[in-house]
Amino acid sequence: MKCRKCGAGAVIELPRHNAAFCSPDFQEFFRKQIAEAIRKHKMFTTEEPVLVAVSGGKDSLALWDVLIETGYQTAGLYLDLGIFDYSVESKAKCEAFAASRGQKLIVESVADAVGAPIPEVQKATRRPTCSACGLSKRYLMNRAAVDNGYPVIATGHNLDDEAAVLFGNVIHWQMDSLSRQSPALASTHPKLARRVKPLYRLSERETAAYAFLRGIDYIVDECPFAKGATSIAHKQILDRLEEASPGAKHNFLFGFLEKARGVFQGAEPTVLNECAVCGQVTTGEICAFCKLGDQVKRRRA
Repeated sequence: MKCRKCGAGAVIELPRHNAAFCSPDFQEFFRKQIAEAIRKHKMFTTEEPVLVAVSGGKDSLALWDVLIETGYQTAGLYLDLGIFDYSVESKAKCEAFAASRGQKLIVESVADAVGAPIPEVQKATRRPTCSACGLSKRYLMNRAAVDNGYPVIATGHNLDDEAAVLFGNVIHWQMDSLSRQSPALASTHPKLARRVKPLYRLSERETAAYAFLRGIDYIVDECPFAKGATSIAHKQILDRLEEASPGAKHNFLFGFLEKARGVFQGAEPTVLNECAVCGQVTTGEICAFCKLGDQVKRRRA
């Protein structure tokens, strides 16, 4: 197996591209895919500071690595969910990565913000763990970006993640979610940062290969609460489809973005207000995160 570009021995084969690459050419391919995502969707410029949400996993750290190497102004944001040893190890990976590259890392704690770590929030509210976690992440990411002067948040969602979300939205016909599914979401309020996903053109396998070849030390274990999650079942279904028909995930996601997404965008734009308690954006009078915090306090009192 030889590199398509230089003819040297290849280290990775990419069936969906009908190509194989040596290490230097694969890393160049990886960076070009991110550059194309940023260009096509006007995600950010080299003049803007970018807040990169990092979990300690391969995707977010690989993204941060590429943005640093490319010359973007970045800082990392780590959300401490308080999930036992998983959070301890993932935080340590992010701190070591930032220190080794001389980058700023902002740390926000769910326990400080809502009154309890995620496992205790689940017990106190009886909400699904992933629901409370997702709500907390969205709120804290946006608050950290706005408070620290970052107009855009970049996350490590890859092609597999986005295809699985789309699959879930389609089989349940989540019209509102389908209208918002995009690699780049614009700011529609002064207190709402833009959110972008520069890895959406790259698969999970490709991101893992880049992280390995770059020597990035990341946490391998999945979140202990991810076991049995519906999103994982959707990924497994799409994995089987991809194995039988390379490029199926790409065609599914890109076909939607290029040909179908516009069909779901006819609705009136959502009116955003400022939460009466915390001042962050919400569609109601009090935001869902403040309601969650109040629920936790009452149940633990």
